[in-house]
This record gives sequence, C-alpha cells and structure tokens, in this order.
Amino acid sequence: MKETPIKSSIVSQKIDESGLKSVGKSSIREIKKLIDEIEDASGQKFIRMEMGIPGLPPAQAGVEGQIEALQRGVAAIYPDIMGIRPLKKEISNFVKLFMGIDVSPEGCIPTVGSMQGSFASFLLLSRLFNDRDTTLFIDPGFPVHKTQHEVLNLNYESFDVYKFRGAKLRGKLESYFKTGKIHSVLYSNPNNPSWICFTEEELQTIGELATQYNVVIMEDLAYFGMDFRQDYSKPGAPPYQPSVANYTDNYILFISSSKAFSYAGERIGMMVISDNLFNGQYENLNKFYTTDQFGYSMVFGTIYPLSSGTSHSAQYGLLNMLKAANKGTFNFVEYVKEYGEKARLMKKIFTDNGFRIVYDTDINQDIADGFYFTFSYPGFDADELLNKLIYYGISAISLLITGSERREGIRACTSLIQFDQMKDLEERLQQFAEDNPLT
Repeated sequence: MKETPIKSSIVSQKIDESGLKSVGKSSIREIKKLIDEIEDASGQKFIRMEMGIPGLPPAQAGVEGQIEALQRGVAAIYPDIMGIRPLKKEISNFVKLFMGIDVSPEGCIPTVGSMQGSFASFLLLSRLFNDRDTTLFIDPGFPVHKTQHEVLNLNYESFDVYKFRGAKLRGKLESYFKTGKIHSVLYSNPNNPSWICFTEEELQTIGELATQYNVVIMEDLAYFGMDFRQDYSKPGAPPYQPSVANYTDNYILFISSSKAFSYAGERIGMMVISDNLFNGQYENLNKFYTTDQFGYSMVFGTIYPLSSGTSHSAQYGLLNMLKAANKGTFNFVEYVKEYGEKARLMKKIFTDNGFRIVYDTDINQDIADGFYFTFSYPGFDADELLNKLIYYGISAISLLITGSERREGIRACTSLIQFDQMKDLEERLQQFAEDNPLT
C-alpha cells in the first residue's frame, strides 16, 4: 500500500490523542478540532467537508448596515427583546415576497441564529400540552437539534423519511400522531444532510395532519431558496420557496442568515411564528409562564431569560440585507449558486472513482446539486470510511449522527472547497480507489 497523502503516523497519533472512541460517531465540532490538529502537525491542507460554513464573503449590504449602526452607537443600547421594529416589518415583508405567506411583524422575531430559535421553541412546545411530551424529527437531520433535547431533558422520536416519500408519508406520520404523544415536528427543507426536498404533495400532507391532530410544525429553512432546480430569487413572483405554511396555521419557520446571506459569524436568524400560533392560548402554559398566550410566553418567558434578545448591530445588518433582497437589488439566490456548481463537479469526481451517492433521488428525479450531498464506498460502513478518508486528507461527517438509517453514508459539504482544489480531490480519491479496489 502506498503512503497516504497525509502521513499515516501523524493521523494515527492525532486520532489517539483526541480520545475519540469513534471518528464516525463524533460530532461536527469534534471532527473539526481533530482535522485542525492534523493540518497543523502535517502542514498539509485537507479537502474540508465536515462543517457547514459559508464559503463566500458576507453580503455587503449586511456589512454596511451593521457598520453604520455601530457608528450610530447602538452597541451601547439594549435592543427590544422581540426585535427592532423595522427588522420585524422587513422579515414579514420578506416572507410575503419570497414565500407568498402572510405573517404579521409581531410574530417575526430575530434570534441568536436559528439555533436559539429552535432551542426556545423546543422548550416552549414541550410545555404546550399537559398530555404530550414528545418532539418528532423527520430525519435525517441536524444532529445538534437532538443535543438540544438532551440538554433540556426532553423526549423525542425520529424516523428516516427516505423510505416514506410521497404517498407513504401520510401513514408514517399518522402512526406517530395517533399515539397522542407528539406536540411538534421538525424537519429541514432543503434537507441537511441529504439535500432531499419535500414536494408540494408531501408538504400538504404534513400540513393537513398538523391541523387535524393540532401538532406544531417547525420548518428549518436554513438553506432558503437553495434548491437550484427552481428559481426562487424573484421577490413577489412565483415560484416561491415551498413551505408547510401554505397548508396549516400551526407552524414556526426558522430562517437563517448564515447560508443564504453568508452571515454566519454574526449569529442572527429569524423565527417566524404564524399569527394563529402566536396569538393562540394554551391553558397548560399558565403552569410555567405569566400568561397562556403563546407569543408572549415565547418572547418574555423563553427568549428573554435565554439571551435578552440578539445583537443590536447584527439586527441592522440583517435589516439592510432583507431590504435589498425585498427591493430586488440583491439576488441572494444567484449569489450562492456556486455551491450547486461545486456539488455537480464533486459528485462526478466521487462517482468516477467508485463512490456512490447515498440519497440520490427526490422520489422520481435526481437530487439537486447544492450545499450538501451524501456518498458511500462499497465494502465500508460510515465509521470505517470516514476514518480511512482522513488519511487521504479528506474530512466529512458520517450519517450515523444524523438519524439516517443509511449506515454506510457520509455527508459532504461543498461550501469550503475551492474550485482550484478539485484536482487535489480527484487525485486523492483516485489513490483511495487504487488502494481499496472494488471486487
């Protein structure tokens, strides 16, 4: 066997020193730390696909808006917990123009990234009903959402949706809802890690069942508009970003600025609560809050003790980006399309060298090219494959930590890969294939 691209003794040493029992079952941040240390020790650059970090500069409109706000002195002033008024109005406008959804500004709340929005929602929804104690995850999904449940000591159940697409989804969902335990459902669309995208039929099924069983749907739109098979970039004109909000009034949307606007570092996201839910009254909330009103309990009983709101200047940065997007002067979808081009090139390099795409279709069409894709190599499970690839200077995460049933799968993120690294990727995968020939 040839010497691997990264000296094997260095890789083995750093894995041993890390104390990780299983690379394939390690968290995203643990893998990042391991790869950082191997890069430092070896002096060689990895093909880094483990972190969902934007690979583009932040939207200039955001930078300019935030700088201007800082120069006005907002850093010295606490923002309103529910968000500054002009931003709330602009979020409402954004949802109308790019989703075709009407939500009052009152229910549009800036949060410390979508992560805080989900944390606050999990906490509040777990208290909504006296006789329901479980969140349902439609997997595969973002591993940290389950970590948040574990931190809060909350119950959850999950299932891998890949075998339950289309008409099969109704029966699967209803089997959980009929238990009477489920208070809410969470999924991402486009999906992290698989990049599957729900069809309108599937979203309608989810929405109708949510209304029938009075279940709240949390829709994670971290990759807003990034199914590049459709053009969702024109404000006020269809097609709009698909959403369950078209089919039920029981929803919370999490819209991130991290990927669509490349504004991850400022930790500013949007939680959009339907008017029906925001104004809803739930008797069980009186046990935990000063009111039974959902929106008031969210803002003053949940977000307030978590962080007293989010960064004042970042809210002005987001405000400026949304204004530009809403006016049509900033095409944020076009701005991030290079992720799709990278995915197209990378998937071909992988498949040319014997790898297979794991989540490969959206029912009857090929999966879109976008921020993520999933792959496997015959004869390896995910843990073995990820461990092996590190010696070849390639990092990613396994699907073992995402709720996927595809135990052979690896998630690749396209964002940090530069076009001039494609040749390195190709050469490393060619060597991997030569060292691990298919029988």
